[in-house]
Amino acid sequence: MHSFGLLFLAFFALSLMIKFWLAHRHISHIQNNRETVPEAFSEKISLDDHQKAASYTTTKVRFGRWPMMYDALLLLIWTFGGGLELLDQSLRTLALDPVYTGIAVILSLMLISSLLDLPFSIYSTFVIEERFGFNRTTAKIFISDLFKGMLLALVIGTPLIWAVLWLMETAGELWWLYTWMVWTGFSLFIAWAYPTWIAPIFNKFTPLEEGETLNRINNLLNRCGFNSKGIFVIDGSRRSSHGNAYFSGFGKNKRIVFFDTLLKSLDDDELEAVLAHELGHFKRKHIIKGMLLSISMTLLGLWILAWLMQHDWFYNALGVSTPSTYMALLLFTLVVPVFTFLLSPLMSMLSRKNEFEADEFAAEQSNAKDLIRALVNMYKENASTLTPDPVYSAFYDSHPPAPVRIAHLAGH
Repeated sequence: MHSFGLLFLAFFALSLMIKFWLAHRHISHIQNNRETVPEAFSEKISLDDHQKAASYTTTKVRFGRWPMMYDALLLLIWTFGGGLELLDQSLRTLALDPVYTGIAVILSLMLISSLLDLPFSIYSTFVIEERFGFNRTTAKIFISDLFKGMLLALVIGTPLIWAVLWLMETAGELWWLYTWMVWTGFSLFIAWAYPTWIAPIFNKFTPLEEGETLNRINNLLNRCGFNSKGIFVIDGSRRSSHGNAYFSGFGKNKRIVFFDTLLKSLDDDELEAVLAHELGHFKRKHIIKGMLLSISMTLLGLWILAWLMQHDWFYNALGVSTPSTYMALLLFTLVVPVFTFLLSPLMSMLSRKNEFEADEFAAEQSNAKDLIRALVNMYKENASTLTPDPVYSAFYDSHPPAPVRIAHLAGH
């Protein structure tokens, strides 16, 4: 076996062991703390609610180990097991242009992968979420979302795949730079189009009704100098009782969105504080910084891919006998997460730093106590654990652990 294949297997084994170790730590830590509500929450969250959150989180993590192992096994089958080789050679018999063969291979892999992941999605939605009282998705909505997602991926993804493969085939040594430009333009277009063209395919968005809540929000937006194309309520309750708020889009196409479940669980003071936090991400330029980081990492990745695809050992070491542009792209997409998993704490640390800054902005524009009340309410309603394992949290959590976040806010 080529040394690159051995290197991949080493990182593969290491990352898988770390994932299982982290899951074990997380479950043990939550179970060891399930009998006592953390002091900072003892007057606001009951022991029953705390234990429900502990059970909900540990159930999800325990279940998550199965798809984790399943995905790891599939990755080995697609590569060393010859799965990609079989798919490629089968579709080559159609004698299509290399670009169209590549499109067929990539779309086939996406379809097969989606179907193989379907049982886990069904179990998570209709068993785990149902057991803890969160699921409101019907079979009809689930199937509708599935087909809408597939159709959307086909309509939007196919032209992009064609453009990337065409550039890889015809644009010469600098194909990676031209592809990066196309990918960046596509990403910006999707970010712009998502609020008004894509999201409404799955959910209904209704303008927030006139009244005190809307007046409070408009006053906050004016104070922060934030312009949007509207304030909307999403019918999240059709699928789940979980609540949230966000804004999407950029430029003049920004849209503020509240889940209908959130509006029912928070008062106006708390809603204003939550929105102030979301606006904090905008005012502290977290969105732009995140996009720039993503764009830069994409450029680096394409440059590395341009070097790897020139070497036959890259294909042969991963179970592919016939080099091609589309196989290089597929292999790179499949193996990169294995090599980058150990960077997860750095990305999580950056995300948590942004959350702290957004909280600080919210405390300046509203009232820190209102945000604390809102967060505690959301932890309770969403059954979010108050006692995550610190190491697990460092790898996976984009938000600071609840006690740390509340303590940070209490100081403002």
